[in-house]
Amino acid sequence: MSYLTLVVLTLIIGMGAQFYVNHQLKKYSAEPIANGMTGAECARQMLSYYGITNVAVHRGGPGQDFFDPRTNSVTLSPDAYDGRSITATATACHEVGHACQYASDYSPMKVRTAIVPVVNLASNLWVFVLIIGIFLVSNNLIMIAIIMYAAVVLFQLVTLPVEFNASNRAMVYMGQIGLPAQERSGAGSVLRACAFTYVAAALTSVLQLLWLLGQHRD
Repeated sequence: MSYLTLVVLTLIIGMGAQFYVNHQLKKYSAEPIANGMTGAECARQMLSYYGITNVAVHRGGPGQDFFDPRTNSVTLSPDAYDGRSITATATACHEVGHACQYASDYSPMKVRTAIVPVVNLASNLWVFVLIIGIFLVSNNLIMIAIIMYAAVVLFQLVTLPVEFNASNRAMVYMGQIGLPAQERSGAGSVLRACAFTYVAAALTSVLQLLWLLGQHRD
């Protein structure tokens, strides 16, 4: 596979995933939730339902939807925090799903959290090491760069079960509290679309790694 083919393929995968998720988020952002609760209220209710009392729910900036194990807190974007839509509910419950993972010592999350420092370093340095290796015609440096990138790919692969499990916990909770089937279906569509972006990112990274390994062998 040529590098141009790789670039085009990864662009198609990335753009396709982004279009799909944006479409689903926009569609269900316009669908109100029957219970009239905001995303923040849903998050706090889900935490209480599972007996988790030490997790704060914060209002973040646009696009800031995440659980931070360092502070044991959930941050929701303004649309998710204040929104009363299916998208807001799905987003909030998904992030609380991560808090539930942390509270129950979910193994894949522990692995992902443990390798974050290594991945942060590797993701920032591997390209520079690769360029220096190519410039100096050093197979050792090139191999080190590939190993560093492989650590990044490993992180993305470990992320997949973490994200899928958080979404599954969200869906189970929404079923247990009696959310109408139509709204659960919409929430499932939102969560599947978001999960697809992680799958697309992992796939493109694996393709990039395979290309690097192929070039190194040649």
